[in-house]
Amino acid sequence: MTQPPGWYPEQPGSTVLRWWDGAQWTQHTQQKAPRSDASPWEVQVGRGPDPDKIREQTRAAGVGQAGYGGGTLFTEPVLVVNQKVKLIEMANEYAVFDQHGKQIGSVAQVGQNAFKKAVRFFTSYDQFLTHRLEVRDIDHQPVLMLTRPAKVFKSRIIVQRPDGNEIGQIVQDNVFGKIRFSFLVNEQQVGGIQAENWRAWNFSVTDHTGGEVARITKTFEGFAKTMFTTADNYVVQIHRPLREPLASMVVASALTVDTALKQDERGFG
Repeated sequence: MTQPPGWYPEQPGSTVLRWWDGAQWTQHTQQKAPRSDASPWEVQVGRGPDPDKIREQTRAAGVGQAGYGGGTLFTEPVLVVNQKVKLIEMANEYAVFDQHGKQIGSVAQVGQNAFKKAVRFFTSYDQFLTHRLEVRDIDHQPVLMLTRPAKVFKSRIIVQRPDGNEIGQIVQDNVFGKIRFSFLVNEQQVGGIQAENWRAWNFSVTDHTGGEVARITKTFEGFAKTMFTTADNYVVQIHRPLREPLASMVVASALTVDTALKQDERGFG
């Protein structure tokens, strides 16, 4: 019996997974993800995206060959952000890939206690509660800590280094119309993000002058997964190398736009 395509350990007990395309082993590898706040009974759909589908996503988003980066979340010109597809979901989890389908990082929701999970499962009120995300590199080491404090109408994301030092904040400017966020560092605006239409499918990311430095484009998993799961997928194209703190703020905004805005419609926010 032929083994179906998927990520499998290189050898029994190995934390390195290699992609089997159904006929042969490929050069694509990734680290086995560490434990997160996800409950053991959450129902995940499929084995996760394969490299060919990642490349299809970049093409669907209108992103051409953007050259090669340094292989990290802060140096690649294209980030492909895929939320894990689950029928039942208690904690958000994302994988981040480069344009060629190689995983370069991940995002995991942390700090979800039993009460918050119950609220999320039975009601939509958890959209008003505090949410925390941990951005990790390919070795599962934290590189950014993102906190969205409890809110009523507008979202605010606090961006911190792993040691707790604050880099800046991503602050929602408005509730109606085309949603806008400002990047604030030491109370000074260094850039922002703006939805390109009222449904907030796509976003333009700018520096302090208003010039576009990156673009976030939503891609779709297909009708069935869109209708029956809460997964969101994005392609982020960063137009040029960015200096700190703008680089971290742009990466943080790309990885939290779903938390800050999209899931409000489905009870997360």
